[in-house]
Amino acid sequence: MGLDATRNEIEHMRRQITRQRKDMLRLQRAGIDIGAAETLLARMQEKVDGLVAERDTLVGEQRRKYPGTNKAINGTPASRRA
Repeated sequence: MGLDATRNEIEHMRRQITRQRKDMLRLQRAGIDIGAAETLLARMQEKVDGLVAERDTLVGEQRRKYPGTNKAINGTPASRRA
């Protein structure tokens, strides 16, 4: 999975989690047990955490490096300096 696909999946899952939390609040206010929903929400959050770690790894791999070395280039590119 590429970086863009990972970012899109994270965004999608976060929207689903938000929607799920709202639904859980409605059920809780109605006095309905939400144990199964809490379990599902925990699994969804674990998946998002894994995707975030994967995204961070992919971002690190895409950093620019000095030619012939494995050292990352840090700082502002010359084209953006004032």
